[in-house]
Amino acid sequence: MIKSSAPAARGARPLTVTATALTATVALYMALVAFGNITDFGTNQQFVRHVLAMDTTFKDDDLMWRAVTDKALQDTAYVLIIVWETAAALVLLAATWLWVRRDTPRARTLSTYGLLMVMLLFGAGFIAVGGEWFAMWQSKTWNGLDAAIRVFTLSGVVLLVVQLTTREEPATARP
Repeated sequence: MIKSSAPAARGARPLTVTATALTATVALYMALVAFGNITDFGTNQQFVRHVLAMDTTFKDDDLMWRAVTDKALQDTAYVLIIVWETAAALVLLAATWLWVRRDTPRARTLSTYGLLMVMLLFGAGFIAVGGEWFAMWQSKTWNGLDAAIRVFTLSGVVLLVVQLTTREEPATARP
């Protein structure tokens, strides 16, 4: 470990810089995903429709009762996904701003919430519900599990780095 004689408050701390950059990276990713889904609505709309309809799975009678074939329900699910993506992007952008301003406690809190939002969407939403409940893993055409696992893993690593920034905070003196 390299020790510096300069006070910690003078310069940026390595984990804080890392947390800032990684939070910004996930914020940018989520903003681009939301922007793409809004401006090119139809592409991933088809993805969501096919996953929910389970029309490219093995069509096992024991599973097909789970299929959602109503287009209005499918589109509602897709719009809710876009709203969640947009909200996560905004939370992470705000967290990035707080990191830049060196408001570490608030930045850490907001980053944690934003990253949790991403992990819930990609973990619970795409991996668990899409992958298992709607058997997306069975589809050769409409299988987004690899991408979901990548985003879930990236967000988890960033969350760990964000939480490690507590190690850089000066210890408070005890009476």
